[in-house]
Amino acid sequence: MSAVGGVVAGIALGVALITVGTTSHTTPLKIVGVVLLVLAAALAGGLFVVPPNESRVLILFGRYVGTVAEAGWWWCNPFTKRERVSLRVRNFQSERIKVNDASGNPIEIAAVVVWHIIDTARAVFDVADYEQFVVVQSETSLRQLASQYAYDDYKQDSISLRANADEVRESLQAELQARLRVAGIEILETRLTHLAYAPEIAEVMLRRQQAEAILAARKTMVQGAVTLVQMAVSQLADSDLIELDPERKAAMVSNLMVVLSGDHSPTPVLNTGSLYT
Repeated sequence: MSAVGGVVAGIALGVALITVGTTSHTTPLKIVGVVLLVLAAALAGGLFVVPPNESRVLILFGRYVGTVAEAGWWWCNPFTKRERVSLRVRNFQSERIKVNDASGNPIEIAAVVVWHIIDTARAVFDVADYEQFVVVQSETSLRQLASQYAYDDYKQDSISLRANADEVRESLQAELQARLRVAGIEILETRLTHLAYAPEIAEVMLRRQQAEAILAARKTMVQGAVTLVQMAVSQLADSDLIELDPERKAAMVSNLMVVLSGDHSPTPVLNTGSLYT
């Protein structure tokens, strides 16, 4: 800021000397004032303003000389090129891209990436266009992610895109951060904004999901029914209320399994005869 004050003071002094020289008809004073004013005006070409959350990368004769990231009014060599680089947090919303998942099924996937620049020199000098670099690397990482995981894991023993949102998000962020580090960019957040089967297989895969859900529900019902039947038979045998021979025990187990595993509520039937008649 002292350099800024010097330039302003030089302009003011030059104007003052010219004014005094003109009124007093002192030619040398006027010449000094003109020279000082021209010099100060030339130096004023180095004045620049840095708004909040912005920076200026300074390049003098093709050589990087530093970065000004503090907001304020600054001065540098007038021959210095000042490259503007924003430090604000920015979002990138990817397009919906079609790619095959780990199971070979075509899916549509999209994501949002929240990022900002932490190294202005690398952003300017190490990549041609850091904004386009974010776009290309984000879509590349998204394709890589989709090919690593299946859309859905029907065996439920591995990570899937649909069921493990947190793990998938962390994997995408780590992959993208590794790619963008060269450009001085930090990834603050990534998350999937769209995930679906491709239209040409969506209906078929929906039926498969429904069948898998029904099968899983049936499995749970049967497991629960077996547990309940085991408890009932064991408690009846221990209570000595009735004596169950193998045939009666088999009949009771069969009836209980039908009742507990059925789709509909059972209809009570009163048995007035004997199991053996």
